[in-house]
Amino acid sequence: MLMGPKKLKSVSYAKYGYIFSIPFVLAFLIFTAYPIFYTAVIGFTDLKGLGKTDFKFLENPLQNFEAVWKNPSFQKSLENTAIIWICNFIPQILLALLLTAWFTNQRQKLKGQGAFKVLFYMPNIITAATVAILFNTLFAYPTGPVNDLFRLLGLSDGPVEFLRDKWTAKGIISFIQFWMWYGQTMIVLIAGVLGINPALFEAAEIDGATSRQVFFHITLPSLRTIMLFTLVTSLIGGMQMFDIPKLFLNGGPDSATLTVSVFIYNQAFSGSYLYNRAAAASMILFVIIAILSGILFYLLRDKDASKLRKEMRQLRKAQKAARRAEA
Repeated sequence: MLMGPKKLKSVSYAKYGYIFSIPFVLAFLIFTAYPIFYTAVIGFTDLKGLGKTDFKFLENPLQNFEAVWKNPSFQKSLENTAIIWICNFIPQILLALLLTAWFTNQRQKLKGQGAFKVLFYMPNIITAATVAILFNTLFAYPTGPVNDLFRLLGLSDGPVEFLRDKWTAKGIISFIQFWMWYGQTMIVLIAGVLGINPALFEAAEIDGATSRQVFFHITLPSLRTIMLFTLVTSLIGGMQMFDIPKLFLNGGPDSATLTVSVFIYNQAFSGSYLYNRAAAASMILFVIIAILSGILFYLLRDKDASKLRKEMRQLRKAQKAARRAEA
């Protein structure tokens, strides 16, 4: 009796994907999801005081949130955070785009690109504590390199207390943030440009397009997704700004560089140890970041793709209606 060909058993590798993802899921639940949930719960309680772990829920569940929102220091910290982020992000993205256009220009064939990229990225790998000490030394009073330079150039008659002026302090921290992160933004944008179809650039060169035309009509439109990613991640990082304002001037002078994260830290780990107020401030910051990120995603969405998806949904609905009518 002849035997038919044996059926080969299909092997599914999907289960291995689930197995390998278990460590990540567990780490996310333990170190991200649980702290967020616990922080949210604390915001509705009376938990405060060093070493205390017992708490009870407040009769007015929004009491901590209302107190934080009306707190002048919190309002000031929101304003400072927004100003410092805007003042460092605008020059950061402009310089990053300029360097991206420079490094990816095929006609220039720049030599030593690797060395330049490393140099521009270098500030990003320096620790915040080191940067804070460096700039404190540069702007030291009464004898610091910047003060000495001002006197040498005749720009001042005597030593200037740069770090005592509110707007100067804001400007210095904005510059530090810009200096530390423009290299990172440049690397991300260059990676985005390298992912663009080379045929587009070749066709533009054949048609006689200039470097400026190529950049503004091919490169920039193709970087829409990367620009959105850069903007959102910078927004999230900027709203959570902590290390430089804390280590450099500890939020001073006169709360001029007090950011939301520094405010939260001060509420939780100084004075009365108001963990409940700090938790409430953290959740308010979380909501603000979520809303602003959602607005950015909506404003910078691919409108053509959205329009196409809408037309496809309408077409499918029309086809279903036609089949029902035939039945």
